[in-house]
Amino acid sequence: MVSDSNRELIDKIRHMNYEELYKFANEIREYMISVISQNGGHLASNLGTVELTLALYRVFDPFEDYIIWDTGHQAYTHKLLTGRWEEFKTLRKFGGISGFTNIFESEVDRFGAGHVGTSIAAALGIEKALNLEGKKANVVVVIGDGALTSGQALEALNQVRSQNSKIKIVLNSNGMSISKNVGGLSMLLESLRTSKIYLTIKDSIKRGMSGSVEFELKKIREALKVALVGEDFFESIGLKHFGPVDGHDLKILEEAFKQIKDYPYPTVLTVFTIKGKGYTHSETNPTRYHGVEKFDPDSGDFEKPENAFSYSEVFGKVLTKLAQEDTKIVALTAAMPDGTGLNIFAKSFPERFVDLGITEQSVVTYAGGLATIGYKPVVAIYSTFLQRAYDQIIHDIALQNLDVLFAIDRAGLVGTDGPTHHGVFDIAYLKSIPNLKILTPVNAADLANMLYSILKDRDKYKGPIAIRYPRDVEFGNLDKICDKIEYEDPFKWKVLTKGKDIALLSVGTITQDYIDMCKKNNYTLIAVRSVKPLNEEVLQEIINDYNFVFTIEEGSILGGFGESVISYYVNNLIDKYPDVRIINIGISDNFVTHGNRKELLKLVGLDCENVEKTIKENIEKHLLKGVKNI
Repeated sequence: MVSDSNRELIDKIRHMNYEELYKFANEIREYMISVISQNGGHLASNLGTVELTLALYRVFDPFEDYIIWDTGHQAYTHKLLTGRWEEFKTLRKFGGISGFTNIFESEVDRFGAGHVGTSIAAALGIEKALNLEGKKANVVVVIGDGALTSGQALEALNQVRSQNSKIKIVLNSNGMSISKNVGGLSMLLESLRTSKIYLTIKDSIKRGMSGSVEFELKKIREALKVALVGEDFFESIGLKHFGPVDGHDLKILEEAFKQIKDYPYPTVLTVFTIKGKGYTHSETNPTRYHGVEKFDPDSGDFEKPENAFSYSEVFGKVLTKLAQEDTKIVALTAAMPDGTGLNIFAKSFPERFVDLGITEQSVVTYAGGLATIGYKPVVAIYSTFLQRAYDQIIHDIALQNLDVLFAIDRAGLVGTDGPTHHGVFDIAYLKSIPNLKILTPVNAADLANMLYSILKDRDKYKGPIAIRYPRDVEFGNLDKICDKIEYEDPFKWKVLTKGKDIALLSVGTITQDYIDMCKKNNYTLIAVRSVKPLNEEVLQEIINDYNFVFTIEEGSILGGFGESVISYYVNNLIDKYPDVRIINIGISDNFVTHGNRKELLKLVGLDCENVEKTIKENIEKHLLKGVKNI
């Protein structure tokens, strides 16, 4: 490939004929598969937008116009065409380029996005600023149909006409977000996509006419759409709706983009694409190949260590087992049944499985409704996605002290997805909410036991409870864990190693990493299984027995568990034990970049070596009361 500094590739594709463009599209796909199979990343969604991006950038100029890519996980071709062809080899690697759009990475990444549904609102704000500056530029949004289940996207759509906007919205309709789309709007789009009568008429028209003429017959097609699927949603809120057009037909796409470019009102162009296009494995299973780790590009097989299982699998399998005996258990998620492990539950109990699409707010309140009728709702959502439902957690659940169990997946550092997905804020954003309790299992078996204990004895463990666990794996036999579930108090801390003088209070599964180091140094290691409430009995013993107490958490220090320990000590024990030193170890007040988990733990100082170093450096700074030879 020739050098592609900044806009060189944009200029090249504008001079290609269609045969050359299709050949280049294949080259892009092969390059993507080669890199993603080694680095991991979002595969299926990006394979589906290759022709769309090529045609879009032959008409709109990403260096002059403002192209906003919703979520960013469909923007790899955008990255390749805008000066990052060689850098693409570093995708998601530590120090390399991001897997999402990132305003710090390129001037043409107009708005950073790792979460869905932000594009239209951001585009309206950008357009407003350009108008205030007296600048003329096209503002284009590329959004997937799955994003239209997001409340923020729908709210922004509702404001387009009232803002006198002229934005161009390209609706990439592939019937998928991560998993299969759900909801009324998705059903409407899918009915249009799959209508045999419509497709037959459309194909007949296309065979007999050029792309330009075919597009000019939009009024006939729009009449057909209304006749077949009812009133057009976008037209009903004042947006001109064009299409649908074939998202892999470069000529038709280019003509459509030319038409909407000069249209003087806000427009929506529906583009039908195939998620995973051009790679058999991802076309046949786009959900499995949405976000991938390292795999063999020839066979499509994923590299997975032998006897490894994820915490998501533990959660899904254990919850399914519990639901076999308890018909009151209902599982809910927001478009993430596979990612959270609830696909296992959904197959066994479809009538007690709820997926509301990308609507975290609604899912939480829906769960509250279930709880008021005596059901046991379990809401499984990634840590960073749950942030979107903060008001609902407070107002709809905690304020009414409803028995909703939150399974917070991807807590802590998640690796190559980077700062948009690191679950390092959940302790801080949940800890201050009255009635809400926060649990952090020390390992997979502990997670299984917590689920069992809470759901078996919900009358004892009342109110909202959050269990947070990482995107990580353990090794062993998952079936044995499920067969040996037992009841134990989930709010009790556990002593893992017993030493003298120095005590470590460690939160969650990362605690296991420190066992050998603590044994070597004769430190006491406590597994903090309950962040809120604190296990005051054990904490008082620790303050009484140890001169130095270190808290360790794979989360933000600000507002974290360590602050709770210091607050308890200052308010209750400092007069009695004035010489005790409490030091917090965690993630500082920064966003953490992307990289593999091992690299990131070292970066933030939570790897075993750095934790040991931090402990010893702090000991050297202070005199220990009555302690020698430290």
